[in-house]
Amino acid sequence: MNSLQDALYNWLTIKVVCDARPDDLAAKETRDFFEEMLTTEHHVSKIEITTDDVMYFVSYQHGEETKKARYPRELIEIMLNQINQEPKKYEDYIIED
Repeated sequence: MNSLQDALYNWLTIKVVCDARPDDLAAKETRDFFEEMLTTEHHVSKIEITTDDVMYFVSYQHGEETKKARYPRELIEIMLNQINQEPKKYEDYIIED
């Protein structure tokens, strides 16, 4: 089981990718996986994200408590930056029925 901090980091990283690439099905499935982990395993709800030039700030409900976390933009956006630098490596393959 991932720690709550790891799950939030992973979720935020892939959420940034999903927001930038709304048609990326693999990113969406991965985001959904981490959202489910956050809600079912870590009992997190009401996640809110804000940013400034340097950090992402995450506020969330953990059980009865409101908690906050922060992550450097550089770390959170690394996956999106890699995708943007080498888009052919990260093509979205659509499965047709």
